[in-house]
Amino acid sequence: MKIRRETAADIEAITKVTIEAFKNHPISDQTEHFIIRELREAYALTISLVAEIDGRVIGHIAFSPVSISDKSSGWYGVGPVSVLPAYHKQGIGKTLIEEGIDILKQKGGKGCVLVGDPNYYKKFGFKNCPEIVLEGIPQEVFLSLPFTKQIPKGTVTFHEGFNAKS
Repeated sequence: MKIRRETAADIEAITKVTIEAFKNHPISDQTEHFIIRELREAYALTISLVAEIDGRVIGHIAFSPVSISDKSSGWYGVGPVSVLPAYHKQGIGKTLIEEGIDILKQKGGKGCVLVGDPNYYKKFGFKNCPEIVLEGIPQEVFLSLPFTKQIPKGTVTFHEGFNAKS
């Protein structure tokens, strides 16, 4: 498996992987591929990585900047994270997440946030930080990973691309 930055030639494959990955997801409204498109068109994909095997894209992860009401900067939203169902439970998502976090740290990022299963994401160091919230989302599934000891205090807003519905 190879992890690399997306290229223009990957866009169609990323869309297909994302659709397949979320097709039967219990809490998805199947808009994740629209979100990625909107982030890309707004030049808000800070990091966009693909996982490929034998030249075929089988996974993708996106990182985009978030705003925090206390004006903290250098924080990013993680997601969507997509892996073709046939490749689940093989460490592909884990590798994409770890590689993306490493790149964020190298770029001087201060931390990242996501909405997800705490049982899965805690292995990467994500935790609930009550100092920061995402309105409308239960606190137990809004997780953060600070890269420094300074944790923002306030409300997080993801890029408007996350509102994409088509």
